[in-house]
Amino acid sequence: MKKVLVAGANGQLGQSIQKIKDDYQGLEFTFCSSKDLDITKIKDLEYLFSTTKFDYCINCAAYTNVEEAEKNPKKAFLVNAKGVKNIAKLCKKHKTTLIHISTDYVFDGEKEEPYLVTDATNPINEYGKSKLLGEEYIKETLKKYFIIRTSWLYSEFGHNFYKTILKKAQAGETLTITDVETGCPTNANNLAKHILELVENNTKNYGMQHFTDNRPMTWYEFAQEILKKNELDKTTKLVRANNYRSFAKRPRNSVLLCD
Repeated sequence: MKKVLVAGANGQLGQSIQKIKDDYQGLEFTFCSSKDLDITKIKDLEYLFSTTKFDYCINCAAYTNVEEAEKNPKKAFLVNAKGVKNIAKLCKKHKTTLIHISTDYVFDGEKEEPYLVTDATNPINEYGKSKLLGEEYIKETLKKYFIIRTSWLYSEFGHNFYKTILKKAQAGETLTITDVETGCPTNANNLAKHILELVENNTKNYGMQHFTDNRPMTWYEFAQEILKKNELDKTTKLVRANNYRSFAKRPRNSVLLCD
């Protein structure tokens, strides 16, 4: 029986993992929300790792508010860099394989083609910079790790673009959505399944990965898909916008090329 720690278990990916956990009988899970486990406090991590011998740590914990990260980068770096460094240290000490979730925002968006795992990183906002530093700490500390970059996560859990569009459309609001950014929307349930299959199959192909649902589109096109899927396309006014009011700079193209 493999013992698996899931940090950040109350986020949408963490909840997606909890949803399918019973499908993986060979795995024994410990789910910790940010209230249960503050990854910025290494003593809390040390206590947990010393009381349970984890084979894997899936780190879903992150500071993901891109706008607030720009205004308060200290908090973003505390969680996304220092917190990740703490986890990497404990994983090394206790010989635990780390599976860490990163982001398309480590790239600047200037490339015309999809980004490869080997492409040079160049984040253009504080959130992306904090996530990239977390990646670098892992690579400096560990040999056995998976860093999985993903993009535009959505699910039935938490706050995300899909749920926001659905709520506004059902309320009869007019939707004005940008078409200047392109990426790959990714269902968190699919990512959860991919992660648990890595664990179940004892995968040894360590290193960097890109994982998305592999369908590039703009936010406007994504909104179209959401409305169509929920049969709201005939009753909702959707307006295309060529700008996006945002305090933080965002990559124009953040399509990730997946294996």
